[in-house]
Amino acid sequence: MKFVDFIEEKITFLLYQTSFLLLLSILLKSLEIDLSFILFLCLFFLFTNFLFLGIEFLRLTSKNKKIENLYNSLEEKYLISEVLPKSKNLENQAYYDALKIACKSMNDKISNLQKEKEEYQEYIESFVHEIKTPIAALSLVYDNQKDYELKVEIQKISNLIEQILYYARSDTTEHDYFVRSISLSDLIHNVLLEYKDYILHQKIALKIHDLENIVYTDEKWLNFILSQIIQNAIKYCKEKKKEIEIFSTNNKNNIVLTIKDNGIGIEKSDLKRVFEKGFTGSNRGQKTATGMGLYLSKKLSDRLGLNLKIFSEKDLYTKIEIIFPKNNFYQNRMSKA
Repeated sequence: MKFVDFIEEKITFLLYQTSFLLLLSILLKSLEIDLSFILFLCLFFLFTNFLFLGIEFLRLTSKNKKIENLYNSLEEKYLISEVLPKSKNLENQAYYDALKIACKSMNDKISNLQKEKEEYQEYIESFVHEIKTPIAALSLVYDNQKDYELKVEIQKISNLIEQILYYARSDTTEHDYFVRSISLSDLIHNVLLEYKDYILHQKIALKIHDLENIVYTDEKWLNFILSQIIQNAIKYCKEKKKEIEIFSTNNKNNIVLTIKDNGIGIEKSDLKRVFEKGFTGSNRGQKTATGMGLYLSKKLSDRLGLNLKIFSEKDLYTKIEIIFPKNNFYQNRMSKA
């Protein structure tokens, strides 16, 4: 609150005081009181009033600051009415009661929305787990029949189902999170096995090296992130001489896992938007692209404390780096190994 605004609020009080001072001066003058005494009395009266206003302004400023600090300290801002002290001022009491009612209404609405969200997430997870069984059965049938085209379509359905599941879980990572040591070599091998049919059928050359590194994170979530990145690398490889290179670098403060394809690349203007939800790019030409893979990968990486970076040049390559920081936990585990 500015002092000028405070004075504006007190304008009625000041007008009353000024009118009273004027009438008093006229009365004293009519009684033939010395003019210097009247002038001194007026100055003293004005001084004490402004001193009183200044003290009141400081008091209100201090009180407002305490309320502001109280509000800023709350993680859930809509709970402010639960901790806000009730004012003795009648006008402020009316505002306090209105705020109390509004916050209660908001809290009830938020509780209902959270409950609905949890029920929706439970339904999605149940649906995904139920539908995986017939998908696996169909995949087995097409394996026996060696029908690659139908196998590809089944794999696409399976990938989209996985995206749905992880999208539903992406805001509650902390409830399904287990950190352990992971061999990058083993993890990459397992992910590539999922896409062996694509890789063999499209004759993609794999250059895999320097993966003898251990990282500490959640294996399930990292597996999903890698799957999304490798899917993109396979999808956007060049028509001829398709190649995907995967390697890791052990630096002083981090371990960097790099996945690089020699595909169609990404427009420079699109690079800063590739992690946006639903963004499919302007040069990819994929009608089936959802724009969710990299969005989810980035979101989950952030929640896992990993850094996801992308580099690309149109018609040359796309390179994605997953950066695993080395913290105290990592250093301690490695020293014991």
